[in-house]
Amino acid sequence: MKRGLWWLAAALGATAGAPSTAAAQTAQDSLGRQVYEARCAGCHDQAKDRTPARSQWVPRTRAELHALLRHGVMREAAAGLQEREFEALLDHLEAPQALVRARRDRPCEPGPGRGAGSSWQGWGNGLGQMRYQPRAGLDLESVARLKPRWVYAIEASATVGQASVWDGIIYLGTEAGQIIALDLESGCTHWRRDSGAPIRTSFVRGQGRASSDPVLLFFGDDQGYLQAIDARNGEMRWRRRMDAHVASRITGAPVFHEGRIYVTVSSGEEGWAQRASYPCCSFRGSVAALDAASGTLLWQTFTIAEPARPHRRSSTGTPLQGPAGAAVWMPATLDPARGLLYVGTGNSYTEVPVPTSNAILAFDMDSGQLRWSQQMLAGDHYVMPCLQSPERAGQGNCPQAVGPDHDFGAALILSARPDGRPLLLAGQKSGQVHALDPAKAGQLVWSRRIGAGSALGGIQWGMAADGDTVYAALADPYPNGLSRPEPGLAALRMRDGELLWKVPAPPARCAWGASRCRRSFSSAVTAMTGAVFVGAADGHLHAYDSRNGQALWSYDTGAIALTPVNGGQVTGGSIDNGGPILVDGKLVVLSGYGRQLAKAGNALIVFSVDGR
Repeated sequence: MKRGLWWLAAALGATAGAPSTAAAQTAQDSLGRQVYEARCAGCHDQAKDRTPARSQWVPRTRAELHALLRHGVMREAAAGLQEREFEALLDHLEAPQALVRARRDRPCEPGPGRGAGSSWQGWGNGLGQMRYQPRAGLDLESVARLKPRWVYAIEASATVGQASVWDGIIYLGTEAGQIIALDLESGCTHWRRDSGAPIRTSFVRGQGRASSDPVLLFFGDDQGYLQAIDARNGEMRWRRRMDAHVASRITGAPVFHEGRIYVTVSSGEEGWAQRASYPCCSFRGSVAALDAASGTLLWQTFTIAEPARPHRRSSTGTPLQGPAGAAVWMPATLDPARGLLYVGTGNSYTEVPVPTSNAILAFDMDSGQLRWSQQMLAGDHYVMPCLQSPERAGQGNCPQAVGPDHDFGAALILSARPDGRPLLLAGQKSGQVHALDPAKAGQLVWSRRIGAGSALGGIQWGMAADGDTVYAALADPYPNGLSRPEPGLAALRMRDGELLWKVPAPPARCAWGASRCRRSFSSAVTAMTGAVFVGAADGHLHAYDSRNGQALWSYDTGAIALTPVNGGQVTGGSIDNGGPILVDGKLVVLSGYGRQLAKAGNALIVFSVDGR
């Protein structure tokens, strides 16, 4: 327990006599307020940058708050609290008017599954992370006829991540730590499990090298654990912490290939650095390979070769460390033909130079050895909330020179030009798309700026490619001081980066009103033959003709009014982070991301032609 609150708990416990219920409640309320003021108010009452304001916590349920504070990104703020203090803080934060989300799942009828069909594997639907569905079950004419088939009310106040689908079953993780297996056709529930920590990654399926090995689902959580569960019933098979650092987390979906699981590791340390007493910073991103059947670690390589060491004291006297950062936010991209694995890295957390931050890295798939590195932006040193307060440079835990936070948050795409030459495509938060040659140690082939860029994108979560063309969504949520924001969707010719077309995001029209209403295209893009899908921060899901950018279809998920198949209440919101996925003529999307500049909601919506 951090010093400063023990006296309050002791005083409350030492009160003579048995307090009345009202007095006990008053004491509990007082304790909750005290804990909040000591641990949370400094960041959330005057929120800047990506720190959520207190108003964003209002709809949180107790289960979500418990998961975030005990096992999620806020666990450092709650570290050391006594149980009574922790419960009082939950009482203080829990929304009194939270949406009714009593679970009334409709169990699926027992019987065999639907068998093999099209699927959506992990984040990008393949080793190359192209986010392309070759068997969508839709054509251009049917795209315009998409209507909601059913909606599911997620037992949380916000949606995170992205669903995955195999054999007619949707697998979904939640911020409250639930894993849910839903029937694609009807929304009935095959099973659900509690993972123990918030989940933001999508799921990947695979099994060991032996034919008798069970089929497993792999995912990562906000405590930094990689987990493997039985695909039939969700039972735990193995669980491994991928980094002992207290701030480590897994945000990129694992990737399965030939009996191995490849996973990337990121962190929440740049957020924890807001606390003046935190000794910033020591986390290093990493990539690892494990045996899929047993979870045995085969190799793990850090994106920064040397561990952090003391380098100066902060303006408040706290010892500071470095180098740190270069987190890997998205899944690895695999290139079995060359035996390489590619990732894009995040920013540096301190001013200690890091040659592998904001870089494209290539690792040997067998040994984990770093084969080559191409840094696209040097000197991008940043922790929250230094960026939007330039006068804070060198103050507290802020680096002495603060960068723009233009890292790589989107998965890299491995594709080939029509002439067969491979290209590695990287979208950056600066608003730039880069094409590198993986056969020539990452030599730059072309680079094109298509947006203004910002700390929240530019290109924030992911692009898509269909073999000839790469499609990039632009968030550009606010002016960056240099150029005018340009949210929208762009198509680039793969061989030379020529801009084929670009459409602006439509004016924001939010069903919930003007608050937190933006038109940013921040979520990942999804492609099929002839069409490209992208979600917007105002809750609208759009489809465009991939040949010319002509609008084909749009639906306002923020105004969803269907009765959910599992009862309770459902509310749409912003579409951000994970993009829509296409399987067997169905379009599956999460509405209500709720973080950063977005609006929270709890809807999983499945569309089909004419809603049938």
